[in-house]
Amino acid sequence: MVYACAYAPVSKKSQIKAIGVDDSKKLTEDDRDKLFTKMMTTEYKDWIGFAVTSISPRDISEGMLRRTKYNLNQQAYDTTIALIRETLNQGVNVTEIYVDTVGKEKPYQAVLEKEFPGINITVTTKADSKFPIVSAASIFAKVIRDCVVKNWVFSEPGIPEKPFSRVFGSGYPGDPNTKKWLRQNLDPIFGFPDMIRFSWST
Repeated sequence: MVYACAYAPVSKKSQIKAIGVDDSKKLTEDDRDKLFTKMMTTEYKDWIGFAVTSISPRDISEGMLRRTKYNLNQQAYDTTIALIRETLNQGVNVTEIYVDTVGKEKPYQAVLEKEFPGINITVTTKADSKFPIVSAASIFAKVIRDCVVKNWVFSEPGIPEKPFSRVFGSGYPGDPNTKKWLRQNLDPIFGFPDMIRFSWST
């Protein structure tokens, strides 16, 4: 799972929207790639920054399945806090924070307000559709996530003799292509390869 934050001067809000960013799930892969390149290589790169981190499928599953559960919401909280703190440590003057919620909005916002007092924080559903800076962050995360998946280096040798297929689908459990890939690559003894979360049923 890839998380990203994006930051820019408050005075540039209208310019961010003018780039054409939107919730990454509403954009085609080609559109996301073009917007990513645009933000990284044109004049926008002078005032848009981003930070990115990831949690491996293995780490997510270990947290979810251990005796004292470290659930996905808490993992998301901690990762978001780490991204914001890293941005602040880089000397960015953060005055406003917008976050796409995981779980209930109010508890999540309360956690962030406690961690970062004095900063105006908004946690809401569909923030990646409502706030262009969150849209930009979602594009950074999605493009990098897709790149990681496409170039994933399997630690397993293949099932049984042939290499793993890379027709993964979206990775979501409701996707027929993802379900097909899971069925085709389930080893009867060792289970799924290490790119699969064991804590998510499908």
